Amino acid sequence: MSLTVLTSAYRLRSVFRLQRIQSHMMSSHVDPEVLLEKVGRAGVITMNRPKVLNALNFTMIRQIYPQLKKWEKDNETDIVIIKGAGGKAFCAGGDIRAVTEAGKAGDSLAQDFFREEYILNNTIGAYRKPYIALIDGITMGGGVGLSVHGRFRVATEKTLFAMPETAIGLFPDVGGGYFLPRLQGKLGLFLALTGFRLKGRDVQRAGLATHFVESKKIPDLEKELVDMKSPSAEDVSRVLDSYQKQSSLDSEKPFVLDRHTSDIDRLFSASSVEGIMQNLKADGSEFAKKQAEILSKMSPMSMKITYKQLQAGAALSLPDVLVMEYRLSQACMRGCDFYEGVRAVLVDKDHNPKWNPSTLEEVSDHSVDQCFSSLGEKDLTF
Repeated sequence: MSLTVLTSAYRLRSVFRLQRIQSHMMSSHVDPEVLLEKVGRAGVITMNRPKVLNALNFTMIRQIYPQLKKWEKDNETDIVIIKGAGGKAFCAGGDIRAVTEAGKAGDSLAQDFFREEYILNNTIGAYRKPYIALIDGITMGGGVGLSVHGRFRVATEKTLFAMPETAIGLFPDVGGGYFLPRLQGKLGLFLALTGFRLKGRDVQRAGLATHFVESKKIPDLEKELVDMKSPSAEDVSRVLDSYQKQSSLDSEKPFVLDRHTSDIDRLFSASSVEGIMQNLKADGSEFAKKQAEILSKMSPMSMKITYKQLQAGAALSLPDVLVMEYRLSQACMRGCDFYEGVRAVLVDKDHNPKWNPSTLEEVSDHSVDQCFSSLGEKDLTF
């Protein structure tokens, strides 16, 4: 083959490669992963990855954080609204697969993702302007972190809330150590250990949402919010209250855990995870049997970390909880259960993880305490 033919073939390949890169850039240009818009005097954030249920990735965190900071200082911006595109999800969680790959490869994303996500969570918790999360759809893990610390969280009948991290060898992070122990009785610990899913109006009844509004009314609510002139938090509250009053859907149904609230408080008030398991097994009720079965599938290490996390978090501020959780995130990156959990639940989907250690009894207090140890200069700072 002549040099001319080789050169032109090489050039052609380069052109095709360039076209592929350009078409990729154009497609990502057409479809940004997060939309940041100014509508009237409102800053509107739309998570725009509907095909992956608006999973939160590092790029999105890096776009949302500076914009929130900018709007907080901007005299022309009165409120911030955050929502998800596509009609199915607000945000179904963090981009766990990318973090797993980074952790395995020793890539810095395994530190940077958690660090910057938690800084974003803290910014939302301390935000000086009304922050309104329209959680109209699936809201789990990282999606909870983008909503629950904000002043207003509006659930609809399509909301599905869960913190399912113990099933993948992680722990309920993004400030779970702050908001979960502050729920009624032992409800937070129950949700944290079991990953129990709350739906619709129950998300508000549990105290995770501030309001319940029917999904079909959300566009009108959003329009009314963006049209407000220099609203205070009280003004926003009044508008949300008025929409809630017009939303009677499922209002006659009792809270899904109503019958079990006293059982949860009793069974989950043991001084260790082993104690909770003993309580559940000794109880003998269908409800207790079901919870024991669910917990037997979770990572023993994750459950013990989670128990201690919520116990400690009950007395800490949100920033201090996030410092603690960053230490825990890095302990999970160093361990093996997180990688195994992601493999079993998200990659191979065989739902048959081989936890190490495989029993609660094999998880020593010392190994749990080590996960909470300071990282020195690598600790999270605000």
